[in-house]
Amino acid sequence: MATFLLRINQQSREVDVDPQMPLLWVIRDFVGLTGTKYGCGIAQCGACTVHLDGKAVRSCSVPVSAVGTKAITTIEGLSPNGQHALQRAWQQEDVPQCGYCQAGQIMTAAAFLEQQPHPTDDDITRAMSGNLCRCGTYLRIHAAIKRAAAQTKTP
Repeated sequence: MATFLLRINQQSREVDVDPQMPLLWVIRDFVGLTGTKYGCGIAQCGACTVHLDGKAVRSCSVPVSAVGTKAITTIEGLSPNGQHALQRAWQQEDVPQCGYCQAGQIMTAAAFLEQQPHPTDDDITRAMSGNLCRCGTYLRIHAAIKRAAAQTKTP
């Protein structure tokens, strides 16, 4: 066991865990933020996506000892009131079905739009290709990302 001081959603959290424990389990089991989901456990589905210093990462494959001083953002920290442009677009496009992958989808899309605020359809398809949805809501996810990008466009 080792003690880590993590910055999660702009708050400091101290945890005493095995240094090799995946960040996902630290977030869920030791910090109590359960919005980040366990999907495949091998970084292939994207359900566990969080941001480290604004970059989308698969938290199931990042040992907590690799986080260091990077800022961690989970779906709970994306917007304090759930009104991030993507969260609103998700509702407007009626994206969720079972909802299991949605937090990871939104976190991947948020990091993508930060890097590419004016994406083409192909850009969106490429950016989201690593996130799986067992309900097959891909067309609605795509539409929601386009809507969010259009709503946040700057001149």
